[in-house]
Amino acid sequence: MKEVRTRYAPSPTGYLHVGGARTALFNWLFARHHGGTFVLRIEDTDLERSTEESTRAIIEALKWLEIDWDEGPGVGGPYGPYVQSQRLEIYRKYAEQLLAEGKAYRCYCTPEELKARREQLLAQGKAPMYDRHCLHLSEAERERLAKERRSVIRFLSPDEGEVRFYDHIRGECVFENKVLDDLVILKSDGWPTYNFAVVVDDHLMRISHVIRGEDHLTNTARQIQLYQALGWEVPEFAHVPLILGTDRTRLSKRHGAVSVGHYRDEGFLPEAMVNYLALLGWSYDDRTEIFTREQLIQYFSLERVSKHGAIFDLKKLEWMNGVYIREMPLERLAELAHERLSAAGLVPKELDDALRQRLVQIMEPLQTRIKTLGEIVPATRFFFTDDLEFDESAVQKFLHRDYVPGLFARLIARLLELDPWDRAGIEQLFKGLAEEYNAKLGDVIQPARVALTGTSVSPPIHDVIFILGRERTVERLRRGVDMASAALAASQADKHSPADAPSARAADA
Repeated sequence: MKEVRTRYAPSPTGYLHVGGARTALFNWLFARHHGGTFVLRIEDTDLERSTEESTRAIIEALKWLEIDWDEGPGVGGPYGPYVQSQRLEIYRKYAEQLLAEGKAYRCYCTPEELKARREQLLAQGKAPMYDRHCLHLSEAERERLAKERRSVIRFLSPDEGEVRFYDHIRGECVFENKVLDDLVILKSDGWPTYNFAVVVDDHLMRISHVIRGEDHLTNTARQIQLYQALGWEVPEFAHVPLILGTDRTRLSKRHGAVSVGHYRDEGFLPEAMVNYLALLGWSYDDRTEIFTREQLIQYFSLERVSKHGAIFDLKKLEWMNGVYIREMPLERLAELAHERLSAAGLVPKELDDALRQRLVQIMEPLQTRIKTLGEIVPATRFFFTDDLEFDESAVQKFLHRDYVPGLFARLIARLLELDPWDRAGIEQLFKGLAEEYNAKLGDVIQPARVALTGTSVSPPIHDVIFILGRERTVERLRRGVDMASAALAASQADKHSPADAPSARAADA
């Protein structure tokens, strides 16, 4: 195989989304698999929508995914500049070459004239293709219009024949030249159009393989016409399937597909994101789902990319992220937890040994329960502040029971006596209380969980109490006694029938 050079060429008109990230990844994997070169090129020719902010966001997202480039912005390379707005003279040179060779012509038609002709063709049931009005102007007419109007340059598409190319995913592709009209290659302001700039850049940057979405198939036919007109070698193509939502319609925000930066902020791991993106259209053996980055590089091939639409399933991504969290060293998870907890103002910015040890304790029972890092702050907030945010529905369900004040009083007494202070002892304590109250274990655990954490969902209660420590646990349970007693006094009646409430075999003295 010839030297492999692939590229990812985003337009900085927004953030990096799932489809763009998948395209970048496939190009990167193909280049790395073949020991080739991966190029990043910024295609900022859309003046109205391109922004520096979007360029920065795209670059940051690629760096977060650890998709590194060998040539491009911030790196340089022998075929730069790698930003299209800095290459305008290059495009003009080749547009004028096509003009001089009779393979392109100037068009003076106004937008209003073009719109009228387009509507007329549609009314006649014809394809709205440019009618080559300006191709047939006399020299005198051209001179007159050149003084009155600005012109664009149109490529003169061949009238006969076909464009035929082999696609590494779709096989043989054929387009008749007669369905491809004379596209504008250089606008009146001197800026190139997408199809022209891409051809010039891919040729001059020695791109060997163009890997992109199947929605570019028609563009590929147009671009091959330009390659041939310029006398350049045509690169190889691979058009990957579109990404669809679970309802098999084109992926959009309503399917949960947002920017890569959003997934980062929500607590998805880059290695999980890369793993999942790789499986959007590619598979190794139809069974294996978890791959290291090195394995993806080793196994990736265009022959294993499907022709059919890839389904983006947010729940599958969450599951995969959970797998990576569970397999992560606990110390690393503690560091990631510190980043989020310190940003929330719950722990100091500096991660000293004592805080690290405490975070390891806290994250150990949570590691198998969370699917994203974004769950860490709400799931652990109660460990770091006594100003609890109580779930009112949980308070109503579990604290507004007539036996709760007595249960908490007995629990406080037992905890004050517990020696040694360990998880096993705490767990046995609750089992003993359940027996004494002739109750299910949940009837004694859940009220305590709500009083200690503010919610009915948390790590195991013995982990919560052990990590909180004796003093803070007792203080919160005493506050729970006050809350339960006040609620009972205010209602003047038990919110549960007597049959629902377990009763202790011994007095709660």
